Amino acid sequence: MRYLTDLFSPATYSAFSRSDRAVCGFKVSQRAMAKKIQPGDTFLPYLLRFSRWVGLFEVVEGPYEDRSPRFTSIDDPYVIRFKVKPRIWLDRDETIPIDLPELWDHLSFTKGRTKSDYYLGPLRRSAQQIAPEDAAVLIDRLKQQQKQRIQYPVDQAEWEAAIETTVRRGDRVVELTIPPAENVAAPTAETIDSVDLSRESHDIQGSLGLIGKTMGFKIWFPAHDRQAILAHRPQLQDALLPALPLGFDNFTMSTVQAIDVLWVKGRSIIRAFEVEHTTAIYSGLLRMADLLALQPNLNISLHIVAPIERKRKFFGEVKRPVFSFLEPKALHDVCTFLSYDEVRKLADLETLPYMKSDYLDEIAEEPE
Repeated sequence: MRYLTDLFSPATYSAFSRSDRAVCGFKVSQRAMAKKIQPGDTFLPYLLRFSRWVGLFEVVEGPYEDRSPRFTSIDDPYVIRFKVKPRIWLDRDETIPIDLPELWDHLSFTKGRTKSDYYLGPLRRSAQQIAPEDAAVLIDRLKQQQKQRIQYPVDQAEWEAAIETTVRRGDRVVELTIPPAENVAAPTAETIDSVDLSRESHDIQGSLGLIGKTMGFKIWFPAHDRQAILAHRPQLQDALLPALPLGFDNFTMSTVQAIDVLWVKGRSIIRAFEVEHTTAIYSGLLRMADLLALQPNLNISLHIVAPIERKRKFFGEVKRPVFSFLEPKALHDVCTFLSYDEVRKLADLETLPYMKSDYLDEIAEEPE
């Protein structure tokens, strides 16, 4: 028997709570991972955005594919399904915050960490395996809560803001969020050293460049960043492209050339990265969206790279209507989040020369 995560957005948690809770579902993109799950395995469901454990259920049957609406009224994306037996299920205000000391200080993936980077480990996406010793801690606390029913109230306004709405456009339903404005204070001499900020941003760009070079790509940085990045990573000089070997129109080229980091193979962009240190997250998303709007048939992996504490803002911003109605795919279907910590760890791996770029898809976090 294995213990596995099942990540719920507030919307899917609400839908699941209203159901008989006998079936759980995954997206088509998770089919390969779902095939490894067997009857007898145990799901430990987790509520995204509010960082709470919500229950425990056992896999009875599956996976199987069923496109009948269950978690959304139309165009339900969770079509890879399992029959499950709920052992514990907590109401919203009874769900258990992960930052309670009896959890935080004992789980292997949170112990000793700051509370801004706990998504490292099994909480990156659904169907990730949880270590037996961590599962034991969680199950013990869930059983206590099933008896005690301690209240950990959720702010109603925050909850309502977190629930995605759906809008039908043509032949598809699009998930939307309209998040509150992000207050990003301009650096001041009293609060932060702007030189240090730019150094960290350039260092991350350099790390991304080093990873790409090691994996066999040519690298592009915007002209105004190159000198500062090479000061951090002079070994990148021979991997830098003097010009992009792309046949785009002038308007598209001006957009592409401004992206913080590109990995290029031959005449194709393979991955694009926007590094958002203090600027608003949506500024990087806008540049990615501009690229997709100008070249909708491009097959590029897109990443927003930022400090881990800005991840939640990314999850909210990427489902704004302006990004969700892009054709042929919504931005949240092709753009993922990479934390600074993950970039630095990858750049320092001794096995990096033997790794493929697909590994980034394993460590990147995608919106649920």
